[in-house]
Amino acid sequence: MADVAREAGVSHQTVSRVLNEHPNVRSETRTRVLEAIDKLGYRRNLVARALVTKHSRTLGVVSFDTTLYGPASTVYGIEQAARAAGYFVSIVSLKSIDRTGVRDALDYLADQGVDGIVVVAPQRSAAQTLADLAPGVPIVAVEGGEAGDVSVVCVDQVEGGRLATEHLLSLGHETVWHVRGPSDWLEAEGRVAGWRAALAQAGRAAPEPLAGDWSPRSGYEAGRSLASMAGVSAVFVANDQMALGVLRAFSEQGVKVPDQVSVVGFDDIPESEFFSPPLTTIRQDFDAVGRNSIEVLLRQIEGEEPPACERLVVPPSFVARASTARA
Repeated sequence: MADVAREAGVSHQTVSRVLNEHPNVRSETRTRVLEAIDKLGYRRNLVARALVTKHSRTLGVVSFDTTLYGPASTVYGIEQAARAAGYFVSIVSLKSIDRTGVRDALDYLADQGVDGIVVVAPQRSAAQTLADLAPGVPIVAVEGGEAGDVSVVCVDQVEGGRLATEHLLSLGHETVWHVRGPSDWLEAEGRVAGWRAALAQAGRAAPEPLAGDWSPRSGYEAGRSLASMAGVSAVFVANDQMALGVLRAFSEQGVKVPDQVSVVGFDDIPESEFFSPPLTTIRQDFDAVGRNSIEVLLRQIEGEEPPACERLVVPPSFVARASTARA
């Protein structure tokens, strides 16, 4: 900074004000300082800055199974929101959920001096583990259920399941079958709850759900089972990848969608509008999840007093395409 100040013919404090975008700097002075920075190739020393300000301007993110669309999109939304707020992101991705792994991830990020941590905790075991741990830094859980004394940001999975089921019932289908996600996932639980609630409100019986693991293969196996059953005319599938497998199985078995069976997915992955037929689905707003997560975390970081735990719920939206039709 001293070199920049000499080159621009200003004081060290003026360089600091320019770097911190202080408004009380004349435009010609700001231009001169920026030209000197560019000429000298100056880069701020973030480690030194952290020592002075006691803030690293870095946030930690812990996620699980980022090979899946939901967790990967959530992490991307968090990263974009953090960058827009002027923060760097350090990500730890865990392959399995256990107390030791979560503890190690939190300790690793705390040792890096992060200002706060967002944990993407879609599994019940992860949320319970997180609730039992005290990381010593501000923390927010995404899809964390009731994560104890931790603030939570989540999509309203129950509402999503309800929207999907009510749409199919509104088309005149007697009931709606369901291909659910893994039992330990909070998102799967919420979607099942919304499906059951919509059927109960309509006075319809709920068939036994078929189990899946989020993969197209598990959807394919469920689709083969459904194709062999009598009376199946509407299916709500808990994510779009499994819905793809269901559609493939129906096609192989000669079951026409939507002429014979209507299908609704969940997530609205980029490929879903190019399925055959294009998939009616429930969209999750991952940008809003990321934005809200960072806003809640920054309120903890910047607050003078410890804030009360927050729970922000992002509504899903319905996307109508060609995979559903009147019964």
